[in-house]
Amino acid sequence: MIAFTPSPPYYAVIFTSVKTDKDSGYAEMAHYMEKLVINQPGYLGHESARSELGITVSYWESLEAIEGWKNQLAHRIAQEKGKEQWYASYRIRVCLVEREYGFPNT
Repeated sequence: MIAFTPSPPYYAVIFTSVKTDKDSGYAEMAHYMEKLVINQPGYLGHESARSELGITVSYWESLEAIEGWKNQLAHRIAQEKGKEQWYASYRIRVCLVEREYGFPNT
């Protein structure tokens, strides 16, 4: 589903990843993170897709909101598990969204 976001400017965090074959607990943690992030101050929405390469784009009101999510305790635990077990590699990019358009116009 495409996230509904406010008029720019706002921020996007692009998380791209390649998983290992060690899936134990991954789906449960991903589901928990989705439930947790929606209550995080400054969170605007997200979109995600996975095949060989996983891509999740989350949208945020501010850089401070992004930092707050990065440092949220349960999210930090998930990050460590990701580094130790679930991801062969990943990259995070933080971007300022200056313009948005699409179809249908809403």
